Amino acid sequence: MTPDWTIARELIDGVALREVRNIVTANGVTTELHREDWGIVGNVEQVIHVSLRGNAISAWHMHDRKTDHLFVVQGHLRAVLYDDRDGSPTRGKLDILHLSPMRPTLLVIPPRVWHGIQNLNATASTFVNYFDEQYAYDNPDDWRLPPDTDEIAYRFG
Repeated sequence: MTPDWTIARELIDGVALREVRNIVTANGVTTELHREDWGIVGNVEQVIHVSLRGNAISAWHMHDRKTDHLFVVQGHLRAVLYDDRDGSPTRGKLDILHLSPMRPTLLVIPPRVWHGIQNLNATASTFVNYFDEQYAYDNPDDWRLPPDTDEIAYRFG
């Protein structure tokens, strides 16, 4: 942590985090999820809202072409990223991130980076996920491994 409360860490190559601020208003709270001038999100073609059941794990997942953009709206999620990309300067690196509206953060996951998400709450946690390429029903860009795969040296628990 730096004196200006920036988390100092080196992430997997191509992964980006943008911590944002909640804006407290007279009748609630407003949080910006994306702005073009942040410079970390390109074209957005699809947006989904996901509710992950209490203590659920969604792992492992990867896209060959698409970039994931995750923003937690409710709850507390652990996002684990693993870089298995040939030629990447961070190949073999594992990042473990905690995401919550308490410290609103946009997580950008580049193509070919494996990622898994664990809900650390007993109740549902929700997030918004937007993509630079739409889901293709006839040819999905979705690759999966089981949570306990031996290909990634991490166990959700």
